[in-house]
Amino acid sequence: MSLITVILATLVALEHFYIMYLETFATHSDSTGRVFNMTKEERQRPSVTNLFKNQGVYNGLIAVFLLYGLFISHNTEVVTLFLINVVAAAAYGAVTADKKIILTQGGLAILALISLLF
Repeated sequence: MSLITVILATLVALEHFYIMYLETFATHSDSTGRVFNMTKEERQRPSVTNLFKNQGVYNGLIAVFLLYGLFISHNTEVVTLFLINVVAAAAYGAVTADKKIILTQGGLAILALISLLF
């Protein structure tokens, strides 16, 4: 893998650790409200809190496996698989929630996948 791919994929992992932090540990914070465009009342509902924490675990695992593929196993297939996972989730979010998700959540992953081609 090229240095550019490693840097971009690492940034994707860090982004997903940040999302995990917001969803799992800072569910009720103002930052989480701004990022996800949700009111404090919405974020404090127990069902929303539980869903956020569940999503946070998934985002954290995406980050862990990206870093594993990059720095431990040096496995391009693992990195590619998890980058595709990020792009697919971002595409789904763009279709179902907000069109800008494809760029905000998937932009770096798309660039990392493109860098894998070169």
